[in-house]
Parts: sequence; structure tokens; C-alpha cells
Amino acid sequence: MEFPRLLLGAYAIIAVVILVIVGPRLAEEIFPSLASTQFRLRVDAPDGTRVAVTEALIQKVLATITREAGASNLDLTLGYVGTQPSSYPINSVFLWTSGPQQAIINVGLKPGSSLSLRALEENLRHKLPQEFPGTHFSFDPGDLISQILNFGAPSSAEVAITGPQYADVQVYANRVQKELAKVKELRDVEFEEPLRYPAVNVHVNRVLAGQLGTTANDVGTAVVASTASSRFVAPNYWRDPKSGVGYQVQVQVPQPAMTSLKDIQTIPVNSSTGAHPLLSQVADVQSTAVPGELDRQNGMWMIIASANVGNSDFARAAKEIDRAIARVGQAPRGVTTQVRGQVSALKQIFTELAIGLALAVVVVLLLLTATFQSFRLALVVISTAPAVLVGAILMLLLTGTTLNLESFMGTIMAIGVAVANAILLVTFAEQNRRNGADPVSAARAAAAERLRPVLMTSLAMIAGMVPMALAIGQGSEETAPLGRAVIGGLFAATLATLFLLPTVFGIVQKRASFTSPSLDPEDPDSPFAQKPENA
Repeated sequence: MEFPRLLLGAYAIIAVVILVIVGPRLAEEIFPSLASTQFRLRVDAPDGTRVAVTEALIQKVLATITREAGASNLDLTLGYVGTQPSSYPINSVFLWTSGPQQAIINVGLKPGSSLSLRALEENLRHKLPQEFPGTHFSFDPGDLISQILNFGAPSSAEVAITGPQYADVQVYANRVQKELAKVKELRDVEFEEPLRYPAVNVHVNRVLAGQLGTTANDVGTAVVASTASSRFVAPNYWRDPKSGVGYQVQVQVPQPAMTSLKDIQTIPVNSSTGAHPLLSQVADVQSTAVPGELDRQNGMWMIIASANVGNSDFARAAKEIDRAIARVGQAPRGVTTQVRGQVSALKQIFTELAIGLALAVVVVLLLLTATFQSFRLALVVISTAPAVLVGAILMLLLTGTTLNLESFMGTIMAIGVAVANAILLVTFAEQNRRNGADPVSAARAAAAERLRPVLMTSLAMIAGMVPMALAIGQGSEETAPLGRAVIGGLFAATLATLFLLPTVFGIVQKRASFTSPSLDPEDPDSPFAQKPENA
């Protein structure tokens, strides 16, 4: 208190540096990830790959994962190949496949394994493409919380490109995907839809087909029944006379017998003459490529580019995604982009939290002003709030913890305890001043008188948060940021309350009178009282 200018100047400099320069460098995420022992691998084989070939590929991928991770470190693996049938009861949150070329593998490490999950993912990102060229691998979030917080997206970030013309959407989506691939914070950039799925174009010669006694409908029925099943064109049920149970009967060509364009050209077609002309005799059959999945949103064509964030800094990834979209340039007419997933929700959540925190500080300031009947004393109490933010930020940096909902709530809790301690000290200091002591002596005496209560409150809170901050036990990483923010914020707030607050009080109340004017507008002696019109 003998060097007030030096003390307050150092406090202001430290607060500005931490809050303006260091604070924005904190990694931000919505919720602390619990995926420390599990991840999800999405495998995209070349478009058009059959289920049997994809299944054999997945077996080899699992062998590579076992080799790189070590069989002793793996707890379980669970995979699904191909698309789920219409009768398969599964929520899309748990399964993302759009064709027989895709597969989902869930990999879990044994609890307590010394193997780093992030290191294993980065190692597999380099090993798998080398061993399986032409196959794309995406390491999506494996824990349920992250999957839910993706808000319907399979990856943590995705950019949806929509527009009225599919060709314009596809051209612009390719440009966006190339720019996203240059962002260092993103991994596994790919399109969620297969854009060039191999297909066969059958152009029926109606004149020739009519001469041979067949129609375009007969050609379509023959092609569908041979390449898929008669179930989709001619449903047929057979009733078991013994049990009375009806069974669906369908006819289809075995897949191994339909492997080339020549096999399709030799499909027989029914005709009214009893002859069975081949498909190549009544139609022109050619190989082509089409979009394997067509998505729409509000009547607009949509193509989605998805990616995963390589670290926990979703805020920086969101900024880089916006910059990448800006570098693409002007979009075609009617084409728009929309960033979805956790990166987009992060902006909204933290903006609303910051607004809520600012409003809470304003409300507390108004309540303190009404309680003390002095705006200056209310500012003295609030002067410890920056110390809480400084302490919380430094603790998060030292422990490598992200700024998330848990740490944000911990900071708010620390502010509440710090304000309560400050109110206690300021109340006693003001009483001492009103009893005749000068402001400096009154503040020093109040700090000495309330030393034990302030330390007991702060140390009890800090001691109670230590087990939570140490993250002891499985799943404790979820709440650890809250304990760390409380410890850091309260430690700095306690120092500010005992050493900084008396100095601020002595300076602010140096010229204050012993009787503070009332701020109640209904008090006749208050400067804010409404004067009668005839006065």
C-alpha cells in the first residue's frame, strides 16, 4: 500500500496482457472430449466397390491397426460394412455409410494403456494410405458426447454447399474442398457424398425393341431383376400351407455372375413373341459415372465437405475455415455455403456466454451500488474480477486445458466467491472509515480483521476442487477444467482481495465524505430525487 501507483500499474498491465494477448491463444472447444481411449475410423474404398471386397479390405485394415497399436493395447474393435437395410433399426448418429464401399470401425484401447490415442491416430493417418492406396480414411470422434455435439454431422466440422443448379454446386464444392485441404488445423477433408459412382447407361432402341416384340418396360424389368432383385419390381409372396406364414420370393442373378459390362449386355429380355433377345440387341449399354448420393436442403442441391479438427482448438479451426471459404472467391449465382458441426456451434455458444457474463457483471454492479449507496464502492468490489480471469487463464495454460463450458462455469463460480470476499472486506473498511479512520488505515485494518475468513473461504473452495482438478478416475477429464479454473481464479482473487483491494479502496475513498449521498430516487435528500414541478 506504500506504492499504490506501482501496484495498480502492474495490475493493469498484467490484466491487459493476459486478457488481450494471452487469453485469445487458449484453445476453445464446446465440451472437454472424453475420447482418450476410443476413436472411430470411417473407411471409404473406391466408389463402386462391392461389399465382399470392402469386407476383405476392412480385415486388412484391422490387422494394420492391431500391428501399429499392439494387440495388448486393444480392448475391442467393432465394424460395420456397407449400407444398413431399411429394416435395420439404427440411428444415423451411430452409423454413417452411404454405399457398399464405406465401412465404420470403432476402436477402443484398454483403460490405463500408455499408448497415446492422438499419436496412434497420426501414425495411422500416414500408414493406412500408404498400405491401401485409393482408399480414404477419416478419424471421426469416437465418444458419444462429441458425436452429439456435432449436431448431426459425422465429423467435427463440415461445410454444406447448396444451390439451385447441381453443376454449379459441384464446381464450387470442388474449389472449397481444395482450400479446406490446405488448412493445417483440419484433417481427413473429403466429400460425404460419392460424386463419381460407376454406373451403366442403358439407352433403349425403341424401334428395334418393338420389332423384336419387347418394350422399354420389359428392358427395365430385366435389368433391375438381374442387377438387383425382382423384389423391387415384382413383389411375390408364397404362403406356407402348413404354418400359414407368408414368405417373400425374389429372383436375382448371383453377384459373382454379374461383374462386367459384357455380363450386363448378355441379360435376356422377355418379349411377346416368346423369344429372349439379349440386352445388347435392343439397347446401347455404356459405362458412365453419376453422383452416388443426391442430397437436398430446402429444395436446393447440397454437397457436403467434412473434416476433423486435428487438435482441440475449434475456435482457430473455425476462423481458418472462414478464411478458406473467403479465398475460394465469388460463388456462382444462388450458391451458398454453411459451416456446420461443432465449429459453428462454438461461435454461438461462446458469444452468448460472454454476453451473459457481461450482463451478470452489470447486474452485480447495480446491486452493489444499491447496497452500498455508492457507485465508487461498487467499482472497488468489482476491481477483483479481472484477477479471477487472469488466474483462471494462467491455470488453464499451465495445465494445457481448453476453454470450454466446464472451465467457463468454473470461472463464473470463482468470480462469485471473489466478489463475496471483496464485499466482506469493503464493508468492514467502510465501517472503519466512518468511525474516523483515514481510508488507508481503514482498508489495512479491514484486511487484517477479515484475513482469516477470506483465507478460510478461499482455501476450503480450492481444497475441495483439487481432486476434481487432478482428474482422478475414469471419465474425470470431463469435469477437470471446472476445478482447474476455480483453483486458478480463486488463488489470484485471494491475492487481489488481500493486497490490491485495500489499495484501491484507499485511493477511491481518499476524498470521500463521511456521509455518502443517497442514490434512492424516493429519498428527498438524494440528488436523483424528482423535484416537484412548482419547486
